[in-house]
Amino acid sequence: MTGSVAPLVLTLGEPAGVGPEIVAAAWTALRHEPLAFAVIGDADLMRAQNVPVVEVGAPGDAADRFARALPVIHRPLPTPVEVGRPDPANALAVADGIEEAVGFALSGEASGVVTAPIAKAPMYAAGFRFPGHTEFIAELTADAPYPGTRGPVMMLTARDLRACLVTIHVALDQVPELVTAERVARTARVVHESLKRDFAIARPQLAMAALNPHAGEGGALGLQEMDILIPVARQLRAEGIDITDPKSADTLFHDAARATYDAAICMYHDQALIPVKTLDFWGGVNVSLGLPIIRTSPDHGTGFDIAGKGLARPDSLIAAIRLASEMAVARAAR
Repeated sequence: MTGSVAPLVLTLGEPAGVGPEIVAAAWTALRHEPLAFAVIGDADLMRAQNVPVVEVGAPGDAADRFARALPVIHRPLPTPVEVGRPDPANALAVADGIEEAVGFALSGEASGVVTAPIAKAPMYAAGFRFPGHTEFIAELTADAPYPGTRGPVMMLTARDLRACLVTIHVALDQVPELVTAERVARTARVVHESLKRDFAIARPQLAMAALNPHAGEGGALGLQEMDILIPVARQLRAEGIDITDPKSADTLFHDAARATYDAAICMYHDQALIPVKTLDFWGGVNVSLGLPIIRTSPDHGTGFDIAGKGLARPDSLIAAIRLASEMAVARAAR
């Protein structure tokens, strides 16, 4: 245990990408902080990152070893890794690592899961049938009890901004039909509950971003605000959720505006991601809300073009680990 919570568990992600080197760099940066984690992956691959490694059997074994060596739950890969070149032969091992990590979190042996980036193409080639991490983890936790509105909802954090998505990876021309009253309300409920449970915010304040320019300008630039978003905001306030009517997104993310809310409910991908990456391009964190377990990840991909060249920055992974640890402490205190 680290303080009042169990250690975290990390997954290595795509072994041919930047995952191994940023995990090693994150351990180096965090080894003397009041947290601990174990990583599920190939111990020999981690030794090749020039950090001391200790093999452990479970995340709980990491606590008293973490300051001296990187704790690794050794899961050998089926085929050698060629940096920058993903091999579908290793893809199922990547998926197995995610499943094992989720199992540790569900059992309480880990206080949360932090996932390094995966490469979807080799995983699809190996038979993986989920769009990504989030959907896979949602299915793995579907039967676990959860005292609230089910997600998953994607939250991106950067500095003092938490941006939460109603729609995620869909074409822009599909967004209007997906911005439904039910979807917006569920997203807001998940975020409200998660801010209380996982961020220790007693009275969360939410800001709703409009879908259309100038919040629709009274229907002149679109009807979604009048027909969907304003009625949903009114309904949510009646439930006790503090949320604004839809605000024009071009006025929602400047310094003074961010000081007025704890999280923004954004209607589509770039509406959330542009301000997040503008505020902190290197240190953003992806958080999955509305799940029985805590899960965070760095807000970047596998970086095949820079893997193994000493160019990968661990900032985002370090921030993801710290945030998962803080969330675990907040959840344990409830």
